[in-house]
Amino acid sequence: MATNTNSRLARLFEQMAAALELTGANPFRVNSDARVARVLAELPQDVESLVDADPAQGLKRLCEIPGIGKGSAEKIVEFLETGEIAEHTALLNQVPDGLFGVLDIPGLGPKTVKAMWEKLGITSIEDLKGKLDSPELRTLPRMGEKTIENIRKALQFKEQGGQRAPIGIVRPVAIELVEALRKVKSAQRVEFAGSLRRGKETIGDIDILAACKDAEAMRQAFCNHEDVTQVLSRGDTKCSVRLDVRGLVIQADLRLVPEANFGAAWLYFTGSKEHNVRLRERAIRKKHRLNEYGLYKGLDERPQDSGEKPVAAAKEADVYKALGLPYIPPEIREDRGELDAEIPDLIELADIKAELHAHTTASDGKLTIDELIDCAEQRGYHTLAITDHSVSSVIANGLDVKRLRAHGKSICACAKKRKNITVLCGAEVDILPDGRLDYDDDVLASLDVVVASPHVSLRQDSKTATKRLLRAIENPYVHILGHPTGRMVGAREGLEPDMKEIIAAAKQHNVALEINANWKRLDLRDIHVRAAVEAGCLIAIDTDAHRTQHFDYLIYGVLTGRRGWLTAAQCINTWPAKKLHAWLKSKR
Repeated sequence: MATNTNSRLARLFEQMAAALELTGANPFRVNSDARVARVLAELPQDVESLVDADPAQGLKRLCEIPGIGKGSAEKIVEFLETGEIAEHTALLNQVPDGLFGVLDIPGLGPKTVKAMWEKLGITSIEDLKGKLDSPELRTLPRMGEKTIENIRKALQFKEQGGQRAPIGIVRPVAIELVEALRKVKSAQRVEFAGSLRRGKETIGDIDILAACKDAEAMRQAFCNHEDVTQVLSRGDTKCSVRLDVRGLVIQADLRLVPEANFGAAWLYFTGSKEHNVRLRERAIRKKHRLNEYGLYKGLDERPQDSGEKPVAAAKEADVYKALGLPYIPPEIREDRGELDAEIPDLIELADIKAELHAHTTASDGKLTIDELIDCAEQRGYHTLAITDHSVSSVIANGLDVKRLRAHGKSICACAKKRKNITVLCGAEVDILPDGRLDYDDDVLASLDVVVASPHVSLRQDSKTATKRLLRAIENPYVHILGHPTGRMVGAREGLEPDMKEIIAAAKQHNVALEINANWKRLDLRDIHVRAAVEAGCLIAIDTDAHRTQHFDYLIYGVLTGRRGWLTAAQCINTWPAKKLHAWLKSKR
């Protein structure tokens, strides 16, 4: 998570990029500011700590960050010294505030918004609404009835609660929809794409690609699916519908593509936009052009029905190979250096062989000890750590020392009856606001696994939060730092520690940082995982299971790990039992 300073700076650079687009500036300047905004938003440490009291050295350190040039670094230092960026102020004086909202409407690019502003005086969403029925709007380039209707629907969608939804809500719906479309007799291939395929923690809409011999049958199956509440459009190659999923309004788009072009289309519609831009730039350097239909020789655009044969189109891997690249997994297609790096073998769901953070009815879980063990055994795990809450978690029925001792005996009794799995007695121990742990060291030493997690005082300032977590990491009996920031996706920001310091300390003290796989948490988040992986820090992926279905959330933790370039070797849950148990005992 970016700190408050990082977030504010990222927003300023985003606004500068948007303002430059709207004023028709050089695309290089636009892309430069947009890239700096992304870098700042994903920076794992407070940018202020890089500059400190020595701006000259700070400027040098900023320039060492990929994506930040000297000019951008100077603007960052300017903000830290004065609280503003003069160029940002000047640009915003040129562009009405309301235009940024218009620019956020799907389907409206900077050129169109600029034309609306300059020719029709549209400077806000309200202005645009007032012009939807006006003949003036139809005089603008590429502003036909279909485009206007799409704008109308996008505005309506926004007003009716359309929003990004958690991946844990969207993914099951998308899988069910894809499976239904695969049952169409003429279906050749059906897959989901977009940010969902890339494993992002929140999803804007569901993108589905289908290749089939009977397009109308596919359109019928999609538009008439039981989860569809409204059909927004139904064209030859694209249909859009609205779904109401657990109170969230989600749009789903179906794109019909030829089977011969499926790989190129899947690559294009998976994104990210920034990754696709890099691929197109690489294609141009090879005197090729790349679009959703394939990779073609030459730079001149030709009509799609010209009969020109692509260099590569049927498979994504073919397109990458033709561009001189290895296959790049969708989760890391975010323009974070993937085109210039050696791509590791990312962790897979099947690699996970242990669950090290799970709860029973002894605290706030819904499963008995035996039921929890059954869940782990059914998934083929060799190890399960039962880690109920500690005494300070009153709302979670946390265990005092006396109850903990009795619970440990019950766990051992159940474990003795099992031959195929090792069951360990642990605890999820609260990290108190000052960094002390909820049990004394002699109690911690008696546990097989200690997961130390913050649950309260989650609005501490960055420095206090950093000291708090560092103190927990330095405790010799802690194995895992559980959901380190305590954030809840879309609901609670949580702590904002200096993650660079946290990661360095975890590496030094041989503590694993947890990716909490519950889709409401996903903490560590992907950018922190990437920083931890680069530092050589150990990672744990745990479900924090409280009930049976929580074990199925493991996929979200794995996707987050993959987005952070995590390999199986660096994740303790993938280790063979002997290696894992030796590591756990090394802290006793």
